[in-house]
Amino acid sequence: MMYGIGSWGSGAVYPGFSSPFALPFLLLMIWSIFWKGLALWHSARNKEPLWFIALFFLNTAGILELIYLFGVAKIKFDALFKVK
Repeated sequence: MMYGIGSWGSGAVYPGFSSPFALPFLLLMIWSIFWKGLALWHSARNKEPLWFIALFFLNTAGILELIYLFGVAKIKFDALFKVK
């Protein structure tokens, strides 16, 4: 069997969004993008370029972002969306 561009659509080679993992993966992506955006925004506002670079390049499904926001920057949950 030849594996070319034409065979990418078959379920055996590439299941696409018919997989049972599609919805959890999509929810994980949304979760990660949400927290990454907030963490990048706060690190830029706090003028912390090293944290900004680390948060930008490391994908940890929101774990590093939560550690930065609530552990390092010590931002309260109700202050996450407030502009100074």
